Amino acid sequence: MTPMTPTTESTLPTSNNLRTPPATIAAIIAVSVLASAFICWLVYFHAPTDVGHAHLRSLPLVNAILNALSTIALLFGYRFIRTRRIPQHRAAMFTAFFFSTIFLGSYLVNFALHGETRFNRLSAWWPFYWKLLASHIILSTIALPLILITFFLSLTGRFPSHKRLARYTFPIWLYVSVTGVIVYAMQSLIH
Repeated sequence: MTPMTPTTESTLPTSNNLRTPPATIAAIIAVSVLASAFICWLVYFHAPTDVGHAHLRSLPLVNAILNALSTIALLFGYRFIRTRRIPQHRAAMFTAFFFSTIFLGSYLVNFALHGETRFNRLSAWWPFYWKLLASHIILSTIALPLILITFFLSLTGRFPSHKRLARYTFPIWLYVSVTGVIVYAMQSLIH
């Protein structure tokens, strides 16, 4: 084994000069687009298999709880990174990712079984509801690739890039999680 010379050391990649492979980012975006297209198909074109809600009727509540748990983990993650508690931040963000992933699976099952929840358009809450829901849907499609890329940057040691992107990812992810709970509450209380 030869000792490392100053020239050899400077050519080794560090977390500050790692180049993010464009193919990886493109793959993450492609997967996100496919996932969003699948959800769109499921919501707007797939015929629900359990229109009578006989099976797994509590899935919307489970989804709201998962969104709430994701929100809590995100807030802890933010607090931990602000106080430079990196291991706790990492654990909190993995927890938020876990809850969001389980939510997505449960959400897909709910839509496959029950289809879209109809909101009373004659309700005084309708103008607020549809704007909230629209912003939630649009930002959730943006959040998915942002979350995946932010995680990729962190897991591969690209911390300066991770930090720059996380400044956008965090508020969008948090908004989507919080509005998911609000949408559920409005659907169940006003529906």
